Amino acid sequence: MGEPVSGFRTRGQATALAAVRRWVMGVHAPHALLFTGPPGVGKTTLALDLVAGLCCLAAEPSGRPCRTCVACRKIDHGNHPDVHRLAPGGAGGQIRIPDVRRLLADLALLPAEARIRAAVVEQAHRLNPDAQNALLKLLEEAPPNVVIVLTAEAEALLLETVVSRCQRLRLGPVSRAEISRLLVDAGVADPAQAALLARAAGGQPGVALALAGDPEATVAEARLVRTLLDLITADRRTRLAAAPELLADARRLVGAVLVGDPDAETNASDESPSEDGAITSASPGRRLSPAARRQGALRLVEAWRWLARDLALVGAGRGASARRLDLADELQAAAARLPAGAMVGFLSRLDHLAAALEAYANPELVVDGLLLAWPHATLATAA
Repeated sequence: MGEPVSGFRTRGQATALAAVRRWVMGVHAPHALLFTGPPGVGKTTLALDLVAGLCCLAAEPSGRPCRTCVACRKIDHGNHPDVHRLAPGGAGGQIRIPDVRRLLADLALLPAEARIRAAVVEQAHRLNPDAQNALLKLLEEAPPNVVIVLTAEAEALLLETVVSRCQRLRLGPVSRAEISRLLVDAGVADPAQAALLARAAGGQPGVALALAGDPEATVAEARLVRTLLDLITADRRTRLAAAPELLADARRLVGAVLVGDPDAETNASDESPSEDGAITSASPGRRLSPAARRQGALRLVEAWRWLARDLALVGAGRGASARRLDLADELQAAAARLPAGAMVGFLSRLDHLAAALEAYANPELVVDGLLLAWPHATLATAA
């Protein structure tokens, strides 16, 4: 779909958006929903579209959400008394039992202004097992005026008992054309810039918007990818030495902050590895939180996956489908020197280590493992 529907802000998710629109227009919405898909494809946006539509005060259901009534404006500003949002926090980046209990207490109250009480639980895969179990009773026996929406990257990251009690919608990557239109409509890029950012975003509107709003992040993304390309010909020592720089650039892309200084931005020049592998600031007393370390490593893995995929496509003669056409010459040169099928094997290894990272493996050790597993161009000439 080329244009947003009514006041819906979700783009490029025609099937999921059609279901949400039916619920807004009067078909009874399920009390428990699970939206899954890769990071940045619009899961939270769709959840808030649904909640806004259900709370909107517009007389005609077809005009909801209107984005202009008091209810819609309060939801946009995050201060609607009947709408609750829960997201990971704290050093471990988890959602814990006390957070869930507070949510359950809020949802037990009658609506103050809207027809319903609603909750959006972002990154529900960050609910620890005890917190997921605490949600089960609500998911099984929710009051008739409660709607709860969970968002997660994959169903497999949640307890089966939680998944089975939710109606599920899967969101996929968004087309480049749709992302480009979104950026232009939002006024954050001209058509030429939007086309480049849409290609770099890999089907993730959230990534495109982040890159458009932060020129430094765009530079960091390009530098990160070029460093990985250079490491294809590097020896073991050089690869491991590159880890701090790669992680620092990746953290710029997710806006990770330092413990004890929540308003500070991390500068690569100020960072050095500590004895346990954590990157610390040169300034005394400032140290990256475990959550910031993991977020940076996950963002690095994401960029790495796209680069490996591009190299696999170029190696298979399908370079026109690559994400980074701006690096076409570099991709072609690297792919020509790699063993056939090397990137397919690496992608399997990457997925395995990414799962370990999600399970709270040491981020620096995971990155070191990937650096050592990264296919080496000299293998091609040895065959």
